[in-house]
Amino acid sequence: MLDFVKQESIWRRLQRETRPIILYGMGDGALKIMAACRKYGIKISGVFASDEYVRGHSFEGYPVKKLSEVEAEHDDFLVLLCFAAFTPELLQKIFDLHRRHEVLAPDVPVFGDGLFDEDYFFSHRKELDESYSLLADETSKRVFENVLNFKLSGKIELLREIETPKSEVYERILCLGAQEHYLDLGGYDGDTVQEFLRETNGQYSSVTVLEPDVKNFRKLQKNAERCGWDRTVLLNEGIWEKDTNLCFDNRAGRNSFLSETGRVKVPVRSVDSLLKDKPCTFIKMDVEGAERQAFLGAQKTLQAQKPKLAFSGYHRNEDLFDLPLLLKKIEPAYRIYLRHHPYLPAWETNFYAVADFI
Repeated sequence: MLDFVKQESIWRRLQRETRPIILYGMGDGALKIMAACRKYGIKISGVFASDEYVRGHSFEGYPVKKLSEVEAEHDDFLVLLCFAAFTPELLQKIFDLHRRHEVLAPDVPVFGDGLFDEDYFFSHRKELDESYSLLADETSKRVFENVLNFKLSGKIELLREIETPKSEVYERILCLGAQEHYLDLGGYDGDTVQEFLRETNGQYSSVTVLEPDVKNFRKLQKNAERCGWDRTVLLNEGIWEKDTNLCFDNRAGRNSFLSETGRVKVPVRSVDSLLKDKPCTFIKMDVEGAERQAFLGAQKTLQAQKPKLAFSGYHRNEDLFDLPLLLKKIEPAYRIYLRHHPYLPAWETNFYAVADFI
């Protein structure tokens, strides 16, 4: 029953913190963390950014300083990481900083409301335990354990301990062949298509990519033309549980998302409607919080064809338990794996699923 959860909530801990609490970074993540600090009565003592982003300006009333300036003011302080990092150079920079000053990365949801705090954990303990029990191997369970403890505590070393390169997933779990029919949901600029092509050495049967954001779609088209992709269909559409038109918030680049308050209308499709009787052997879902709806619109495909799956498990607080439980309900034959790829915070924590054919 999740006895491995040992960490105290980061917010409870910060309420007792005696060192100055300094935010590293600006933008949406910082705004969410500031709001959480206000909710819990946690005092923020300042904001700093990487040197190249410091230009004598302020953020939410705080002068944005360089790290060297903060170190000159305080002998010791605690750092709250307020942005996402994934390049090896930036990750190393953050862990080097962590050796000098403790760095925590508060978990705030990419989409949806609320925090993954102790109250949230205890209210969803049953579903979390059920999700944990579904995982197919010990590595997945260790990833789940560390991610859960990280989401509560913000301790970045918990994520470093469980990093897995994506190449290992392709080699040991997905095991792609030369005749794959690949459906890429949330194609962005084609980066995951390029990843697929590398892993299959350019040997495949077909590729279909959906990307609802117009600017991203133009980048996708240019990259497809530049790289000479063949047997490929590109669609400027989103994915949902049924065919309709929805509002879309396109202000966030890669993280653009379907929204009731979005500025533009976009067509969305269900997987079942899109494919009809067309073959599909591998689906990737990174649809910015719409993964549940994507699954609901793919039930016939999942049951009839049982394609290999790669889907994000980090956009919403509930994704860690809701998505695997939903998949197992739709098609019990799936074996479900969980991996975390190098990233701070716990983004790029992805589920992978392969069905047993009987």
